[in-house]
Formats: sequence, C-alpha cells, structure tokens
Amino acid sequence: QVQLVESGGGLVQPGGSMRLSCAASGRILSVVTMGWYRRAPGKQRELVARITTGGTTNYADSVKGRFTISRDNAKNTVYLQMNSLKPKETAVYYCIAEMVVGGILPGNYWGQGTQVTVSS
Repeated sequence: QVQLVESGGGLVQPGGSMRLSCAASGRILSVVTMGWYRRAPGKQRELVARITTGGTTNYADSVKGRFTISRDNAKNTVYLQMNSLKPKETAVYYCIAEMVVGGILPGNYWGQGTQVTVSS
C-alpha cells in the first residue's frame, strides 16, 4: 500500500508564509515527478508546481517568484514554500507523486489534501 501524507496547512494572514510537506511511503520502487495542485472553492483543480527527480521545476504563472518547490529524494518528500500569500489562494492543496509501485509503468498517486486558508 502506498500513501502520500500531507502536512503544514492551516490559517495564515494575507502576505504571510506557509510551508507544506508531503511524504510518500509504502512499497515504492521509484518516484518520478512530485508536485502540488490546489482547488479553490467553486473552481477547478489547478497545478501549482512540480519537480522532477533531477530537480527541474515548473510553476503556475500566478505563483512564480513567491512559491518554491523542493524535494528530498532520500525521504520521498516534497515541500512547497509559499510566501506573500493572497486570500484568493485559499484552497485545498493536494500532493501528487508519479511513482513506480508494482508494475513497470509509473502511476499518479494523490494525497488527501490539506486546507490552506489565507485570511485576516
């Protein structure tokens, strides 16, 4: 069984910072790409950032310069440092990992989501 466990969500004031973590565990053969999506109330889920095993990153235009994604390959953990947060970024943030678990081809696995609320 494979799990992605997120932590670090909560309430933060506008302009504040927050760090999310997501650790993958279980019978994992390899982790390819890890990333974060978010779903704001009444909106579709959108990609926030992702990072490859080699450290190549890409970000949504709306978070460039404010968010930083990183990972610890030895721990199968991905982080999202969020600075200068805005109220419109209130959302459930989901971790995703593309992993090889049992077969040959990698599959996408999702965390349960963590609520981030940006409000004064």
